[in-house]
Amino acid sequence: MSLYIRDDDVDALAKKVQQVTKAPTKTEAVRRALENELARVEQAVPLKQRVEKIQNSVRAKMGPNKPEFDMKKFTDEMWEI
Repeated sequence: MSLYIRDDDVDALAKKVQQVTKAPTKTEAVRRALENELARVEQAVPLKQRVEKIQNSVRAKMGPNKPEFDMKKFTDEMWEI
């Protein structure tokens, strides 16, 4: 899929980013710029919200919490203590 830049100012910015970042193409320069912008915006989300998102993802993959699970007993059995 091609990227068409119709605005001369945006095209000039893309060329400048390409030169500064030494990207092989304008498309690559735009890709890098967009990835960097997404990372910047994601970093603007408070740490608490980012951690909650990760925790919810892990909980969804691991299944329900088992409060009766004895980690010490499990570890001792694993190490044959």
